[in-house]
Amino acid sequence: MSVDVVTFGCRLNAFESEVIRREAEHAGLEDTIVVNSCAVTNEAVAQARQSIRRLKRERPHARIVVTGCAAQTQPKMFAGMAEVDRVIGNDEKMRGQAWRDAGAALSSGFGVASSEKIAVADIMAVKEMAPHLLEGFQHGLPRVFVQVQNGCDHRCTFCIIPYGRGNSRSVPMGAVVEQVRALVERGHVEIVLTGVDLTSYGADLPGTPKLGTLTKQILRHVPALRRLRISSIDSIEADRDLLDVIADDERLMPHLHLSLQSGDDMILKRMKRRHSRADAVAFCAQIRRMRPDIALGADIIAGFPTETEEMFARSQGLVEECGLSFLHVFPYSPRPGTPAARMPQVRGDVIRERARRLRATGEAALQRRLVAEVGRTRQVLIESATQGRTEHFLPVAIAGEMPGAVRTLVMAGHDGARLTI
Repeated sequence: MSVDVVTFGCRLNAFESEVIRREAEHAGLEDTIVVNSCAVTNEAVAQARQSIRRLKRERPHARIVVTGCAAQTQPKMFAGMAEVDRVIGNDEKMRGQAWRDAGAALSSGFGVASSEKIAVADIMAVKEMAPHLLEGFQHGLPRVFVQVQNGCDHRCTFCIIPYGRGNSRSVPMGAVVEQVRALVERGHVEIVLTGVDLTSYGADLPGTPKLGTLTKQILRHVPALRRLRISSIDSIEADRDLLDVIADDERLMPHLHLSLQSGDDMILKRMKRRHSRADAVAFCAQIRRMRPDIALGADIIAGFPTETEEMFARSQGLVEECGLSFLHVFPYSPRPGTPAARMPQVRGDVIRERARRLRATGEAALQRRLVAEVGRTRQVLIESATQGRTEHFLPVAIAGEMPGAVRTLVMAGHDGARLTI
């Protein structure tokens, strides 16, 4: 039995790929390649298509099933590819029945016509979210992900993801706590809470608990958990309980990744973001007062429609003003059907040049952080025989250590990419 999953995109997709692998294998699929796609940029979609063609050349007899955000938003395009045998929607991919149906269809030869390949339902009709606890998930790895939320209720003008993921929905707190407890009992040292719009957690649950409430419940009811992380958040939605945990509980790691997107107020307005530049700067200053050594990262888009050089400079200036150490740069990519795709576009060469400059600014900020870490004593989670991570998610070059251990180490230097001991 052979099911290989090729994953594109976010950490949430990486988690879901493990669910896909389990469900497809339980359904009895053989010699099957599943491509779990991403739709965040045109490049991500193109990479998925290129990968499908390459995989078919390498394994001509394998069946290829495409799922993920790009499959949800553009199912006919993938179904029209001769290499593709089945297209499964983003909600369906998490359900065993979809993989049993796929197995039956593939074994019968069904799906030759492109319209018959598609098993994609209306993602906006999905209202609930079931927890998925994977026995043996990422077995032997010290850090694992727990999906607590999916979808997004916001409609940023550049973003296609709500149409691939649907509206926001949350896993009940009790189920999340039980997942975390079970993973800790299996020996996992660090848990990462993940979702599409993590800070919208709980709005659809009874009593509308917030992400901070969930975080407090996990830390209170799973005392054996040594390290907890939260993935990308929308700073404007950060609740009081979350800020309290950041300030008061050392088991929540001092590293946050923020969805900032731009440093210019007019661009933020045209993006339909809900924060201003001043909001972003004030939030970072507040967090740093609470946790002075915290490491902050952010997503920033270069070359959004109508962005001038002055507007771009304000985004570039956020790196210093917010004290960012990690930067995830997105060259703007027009997604069909989004309002931003209909706005006056910035030339492609200008977008690429701004993205290059923004990445250089981010790299310089990371180098400053690495230098500042030299001489510091850190608690390093050993990930493999050659690398660990500090509390701040900075990589550390190590040798001969046992994965899963947390070692107290002094940072002696850095090699430009990793800290050294």
